[in-house]
Order: sequence, then C-alpha cells, then structure tokens
Amino acid sequence: MAKKKVNTIIRYALFLILIILVFGTIAYSYTKVAPQFGERPEGDYLSRINNSPNYDGNQFINLIETSTGSLWDVLPLLPELLFSEQSAPTKPLETHFETILAKKADSLCHITWLGHSAFLIELEGKRILIDPMLTENPSPLPIGTKRFPYESPIPIEKLNDIDAIILSHDHYDHLDYPSILQLKEVTKHFYAPLGVGAHLSAWGIPASKITELDWWEEAKLNSIEIIASPSRHFSGRGLTDRNKTQWASWIIKSENTSIYFSGDGGYGPHFKEIGKRHGPFDLALMECGQYNDAWPDIHMLPEQSVTAGKEVKGKILMPIHWGAFSLSTHSWTEPVTRFKKEIEQLNMTMIHPVIGQRVQLGKDYPKEEWWLKYMDESSH
Repeated sequence: MAKKKVNTIIRYALFLILIILVFGTIAYSYTKVAPQFGERPEGDYLSRINNSPNYDGNQFINLIETSTGSLWDVLPLLPELLFSEQSAPTKPLETHFETILAKKADSLCHITWLGHSAFLIELEGKRILIDPMLTENPSPLPIGTKRFPYESPIPIEKLNDIDAIILSHDHYDHLDYPSILQLKEVTKHFYAPLGVGAHLSAWGIPASKITELDWWEEAKLNSIEIIASPSRHFSGRGLTDRNKTQWASWIIKSENTSIYFSGDGGYGPHFKEIGKRHGPFDLALMECGQYNDAWPDIHMLPEQSVTAGKEVKGKILMPIHWGAFSLSTHSWTEPVTRFKKEIEQLNMTMIHPVIGQRVQLGKDYPKEEWWLKYMDESSH
C-alpha cells in the first residue's frame, strides 16, 4: 500500500513537472514570435553595447550595487498585487487633451503631462514626446493592470508632427508597442539608450531615424541638446533579456531652458553628479510612484524623489510615474501627497497640473490639489 502511494505521488509530481515544462515552452516560444516583446540587440546595436563602459560583457550594470527585488522579496506581495482590489480614483479623472492637438510653434516652453511618465514638451518650436505610454495596458498581453479611467482617452490618433520621441528604457509602462506603432509615421526621430533601438528597428522604424546614446553622450535636435545621463534601474521585456538594453535619465537643453527627466530608478549618487555637470534645471521631472520595500533600489520613495530633485538642482520639481496605473501596493495618491509634504518642509517649489493641461514654463502654475476630488472620504 505504501509503495502504491509513493508511486502515485511520483506520477503526480512528474505530471506537474510536465505541465510546467509545456507551459514554460509555450511562454518562451511566444516571447520569440510576438512582436511586442521586441528584439535583442545584434549587429551594430550590439557592437555599440560592447564598447560601453557601463556593460560588463553580459549585461548593463548600475553605478552602485543594485538589487532589482528577488523572488523571495516579492512573493509575499503577490496575493495583494494579483488578487486585491487596487487603489484607483473614485470617478474618471479630468483631462484637458484638447490643448495639445494643434502645433504651436513659438519660442516658449510648454509642458503637458499625459499621465504616468509620458509628456509632450514643446520647446523652441519642436514637439518632443517622452516615454509615450498612451494606451490602456502596461504589459505585453491585454490582461492585468489597466489605466485609470480618464474623462476622455489620450487622443493618440490625433497627435501629429512630432519632432522627437525620447525613451528612458524598455519596460512596458515606458516603451509601449501599440503607441510606437501609431506614432512612428508622424515622428521624425527617436532617441533611446543603448540597445533599445533594436526594438524600434524590429517595429519598422528605419535606423536613420534612431539615435542611441550611452550615459553622458549627447545629440542635437537643431538648437536643442539631448543628453543621456545615468539612472539606477534595470531593463527587459521577455524571459531571457534582463539588462540586455540600457536605461537612462535625460537632459533637454535649449539656449534659455533646461529640463531634467529622471526616467525610472532608485536613489543614488548620480543625482549630485548630474546637478554638478548640467544643473541647475528650470524643471526636474522626478519619478515618484510604484515604490515598495521589496524593491527599494529601483524606485524612490517620495521623500527621496524630492532629495534627488534638489541634488540635480531643479528649481521646480514635478512628481511623475503616478496618476495612470497602480503597479505597487500604495494608494494611488500617496506619491503626490508625500512628495508635496516634503516639498513644503524644504520650502521648495513643485507643480502638479491636471492630466493633459498645457503649462507654460515660467508662468503662473496651477495650484489646485485636484486629486482630492477623486478620493474616498475616508482617505482625506
């Protein structure tokens, strides 16, 4: 009887292993053929990577030791991340996308936040999109977390005459395959960290329209300088491409205006170095959201975001990486609430426009705490 029970257990174990192998093989094969996963760098893309001081011969590395969160760190959070009701606004968020549809070529600088880390920057008559994740689902499959409801959808089909798209890294909530497909014909040029151009090429964008930059390298868009700078993060879109492409923060400079975009990343000494080399900045767009104790090295707490903004010498700070998706366990308004509290304690200046609201840099800024209208009474 005991031998029969052991044999039954062995059969069930072998069956379970077989199921895992089958599903694993299917998943791996799918990542190799589905276009949204992109392509690993090869050819000229790989040659440039191999010459980078930030590449160790196998993968890109951070300036300091960085943990991306082990399975054992994340495992206790899975039930809450997968099955708990995620924090979200109580009703559709107000938007003002109508203000960005017409090209307004002037010498002033206008900033329009599209939610999360996506921006339209109008500078020196140029229209620059940053991390245009403009669709509903930040994943390779139409499942999981969805964008918060907006009063009107982002009018991606009406965005046109884009002079440049700047990409911080290849994670799905920053490099969005459907958005790129819709924008590639109306975009003149793409700027990306090393290796990310391989994804763009796989999606039909000519190499002549792609410029890859390593940290501290720069390019010119007419009179505008576009400079890649360090961040502390990681990359990857599939099962086997972890850290095969680079991640970066970005500096955008004209003769009269200087903007810093942090991209994603944890706190580190690179912020002081960026401030020393290229500060001060008229506006610093600082990652603030989707943080957790399980991954403290790759996303900053709001208080760290403010400190980092101060260290890059941002005259005005804006919290980003919130207001669109719930990708961690904190409430959807916690990032901006904590950021604002820290700003006030340090007597610094921040802006927090409504999504889609076109803001002129250097003019009166919106001061309404608009997110309070979308919270449960118990959250006030």
